[in-house]
Amino acid sequence: MRTLLWIGWTSLKRDKVALIMTFALPIAFFSIFVGIFGQTVRGGGQSTSKVDVVVVDEDQSPASQRFVEALQDESSLNVRLAPQKTPDVRYTREDARTLVKEGDFSVAIVIPKGFGATFGAFDSDSVAVDLIQDEQRDPVAPQMVAGLMQKAAMTGAPDLMIERGIEQFDKYAGGLTDQQRAAMDKWMPKLREELSKKDAPGAQPESPGGDSAAKSVSNFAGMVRTNPVNVHEEEHKSAWEAFVSFQVAQTAVMFLLFSMSSGAGTLLDEQDSGTLERVLSSRLGMSGLLLGKWMFVALLGVAQLTVMFLWAWKPFGLGLWTPHHLGGFAIMTAVTAMAGAAFGMVLATACRTRGQLGGVATIIILIMSAVGGSMFPRFMMSDTMKTIGLATFNGWALDGYRKVFYDNLPLAQLWPQVSVLLAATIVFLSVARFLARRWEAV
Repeated sequence: MRTLLWIGWTSLKRDKVALIMTFALPIAFFSIFVGIFGQTVRGGGQSTSKVDVVVVDEDQSPASQRFVEALQDESSLNVRLAPQKTPDVRYTREDARTLVKEGDFSVAIVIPKGFGATFGAFDSDSVAVDLIQDEQRDPVAPQMVAGLMQKAAMTGAPDLMIERGIEQFDKYAGGLTDQQRAAMDKWMPKLREELSKKDAPGAQPESPGGDSAAKSVSNFAGMVRTNPVNVHEEEHKSAWEAFVSFQVAQTAVMFLLFSMSSGAGTLLDEQDSGTLERVLSSRLGMSGLLLGKWMFVALLGVAQLTVMFLWAWKPFGLGLWTPHHLGGFAIMTAVTAMAGAAFGMVLATACRTRGQLGGVATIIILIMSAVGGSMFPRFMMSDTMKTIGLATFNGWALDGYRKVFYDNLPLAQLWPQVSVLLAATIVFLSVARFLARRWEAV
């Protein structure tokens, strides 16, 4: 029995791929998913990554400016008022809508004209703040921002909120007595003085036994009316269609990589059967052979992606038959299949046997899929994981399909994804040609 155990361990130790799949792959997946979900658990149910928010102040009143400053002080928000390259040119409403639609920001807050005049009014006459959001892409961020807006309103300008509340009381409850109004007129300057001290540099938090005016700030409650605006409202995109567009792209890209590596593996089959040596002795040569194999595998990838998206259209209702969707699908499918086929050629030329190729391809593709968004949407990952995902084939391909089917952006905006995938194709084919020299030396 001891001999059998020793033989089993020796065999496993010699098979590097099996050793990696047994120990390294589970550790890698554990680390990846802890990196994705761990911040939420560690933060007590709240992600430590900030929510990127665009703020447009169309009102430019003292109340709106103080409200914006309070939003900027929120530790959970990353507020942007203008582009970094042109900080003096503030974002407009259309800019904010475009940035949210393209996925550059999670939410946009637009403070319309008249906000300051009704700030703190708790009736239907108050001017609502437009909360521009993408409900299907990120359903959590708008709710979080809406809650923090209430906090910012109460902590950023509580004196204005109280004044408005007194006006509402005066309007609906029959008015204040002269004595009550005199007391309020005496108390409000004191409250503003306490607020200015709190906002001053180096100010210390008020002790529990401090002035009653300061205590009123923490006990004050108020509300800012919000008007949710869905960036895809004009397209009448349903939550189901958005879900299908995400899922088909995530699944198709991951399984494309498996089929591409398997198709390129015919090089190893031809090596074992002796066909490869006879082909190399012809006028075709190694470069011609690799180019022919790559073209076939790429066409196979185009067919696989087409079947996947047709299946998503017919039973599941994916919006495919529009000029924009068909054009974008054709572009992204072509470059994705080309890059995927070239990646498969690299794996095939780097491995010695079919068994080794299967193990190596499984390890690499699963890790790329986990980080790149095929298993979990990248827009819900932390900023660090999003950046790492850009180093994967999956990340760029999925971003391109998302722009076509979900964001409905102009096809010209596919140029970053198309450029990266075409560059990856050239790099992968060059690496595969370099690795294939071992067959020419035989």
